[in-house]
Amino acid sequence: MNFRVPVEAGHILQFRRAVGQLDAALADDAVAPPTYLMAADHFAPDYERRPQAGRPWPGPVVAPAGGGGGFHAEQVFEYHRHVRAGDVLTATVRPGRTWEKAGRRGGRLEFHETVTEYRDAAGELVVTATWVSVATERIPE
Repeated sequence: MNFRVPVEAGHILQFRRAVGQLDAALADDAVAPPTYLMAADHFAPDYERRPQAGRPWPGPVVAPAGGGGGFHAEQVFEYHRHVRAGDVLTATVRPGRTWEKAGRRGGRLEFHETVTEYRDAAGELVVTATWVSVATERIPE
């Protein structure tokens, strides 16, 4: 899946405020905070948690089939350069590694990576983001 992520100064300022970066000296800085791209999925048309007219809100966690649960385990950002206001990034999402591990309370744990590469208008790699989610065999009591 590919989608575009326009980076605007107003979005950077709103994101800073949302994460508690209230220092006035930062307000005019065009560099996005390190976790700014956590909100990039909202630009993806098919993002499952993006509000859509006529579709019920899925909530914070969508349980996989089979009665288990799932959760976000890790997020890693590898920066090749700063994200700046005025960038229009193209995000390319692909599956990464998968592996299993025995859990203590939730049975078997399935780990899944999702890798997103963000490239600028020149095609240069700006950020590589890796999201790790875990599906549990059953919901722990």
